[in-house]
Amino acid sequence: MKNNPWSIEIVNQDTPRGIFCFALFDFDGTISLIREGWQKIMIPYFTEELAACPDAAKIPTDEITKTARDFIYKLTGKQTIYQCIELAERVARLGGKPREPLEYKNEYLRRLDLRIADRIAELEANPSAAAKHVVPGSFDILRALQEHNVKMYLASGTDEKYVFKEAALLGVDKYFTGIYGARDDYKTFSKKMVIDRIIKENNLHGRELLGFGDGYVEIENVKEAGGFACGVATDEVNRSGVDQWKRGRLKETGADIIIPDFTGTPELVNYLFAD
Repeated sequence: MKNNPWSIEIVNQDTPRGIFCFALFDFDGTISLIREGWQKIMIPYFTEELAACPDAAKIPTDEITKTARDFIYKLTGKQTIYQCIELAERVARLGGKPREPLEYKNEYLRRLDLRIADRIAELEANPSAAAKHVVPGSFDILRALQEHNVKMYLASGTDEKYVFKEAALLGVDKYFTGIYGARDDYKTFSKKMVIDRIIKENNLHGRELLGFGDGYVEIENVKEAGGFACGVATDEVNRSGVDQWKRGRLKETGADIIIPDFTGTPELVNYLFAD
């Protein structure tokens, strides 16, 4: 895929399209960039916890970091608590005394809050700054789907209270019929549950469902439901071009198409709603 000009990478040419009534969006990395750089918080923190274990004394730090990075990325897209559950299990394997996963999660969020505090403050003081903190073209695709009478839902692995707040700060909340996020009782929410609920309540066939995401979870869930999955492989740091790691993961997971962002919304909509 070329970074410039904007283009669609078609992975599955034969997947039906054109009859979409509902769309499911992931939030962080797909629409919102408020939490860009979260990996730079989680990976060092988890590495600290693993390196402090008795049986980690003889393991090189870079190997511990790689271990943390690998399972963090593997679980990206699921609720944050799942990464913390995995951390607790690995601490135990290394002879450490693990804390409750929720404690790990709360400490990670405390550290992340420090990183994004300036972004939140900027949005609270100046709503027009939203354009700096979304994947480019996000408002274009949301308006375009609204004009096509597509009902949109937002489902995030980030805690629900943060999703509500940040979606409102960005001004995207008004586009969604429903917004869903993680809860402390993590078993009561998953993106799959949201998809199943949308399909059941609206008597949908999978072909009527369109999904957008930058992680494997939402792509897998949409494909399992028989829907069309659009992988969003945005380079979050530069806000331009394709993140090749995301692109590879999205292709492996089964995305039907991959795009760098939403700046090519007219072309994207023409493709999605072609007869």
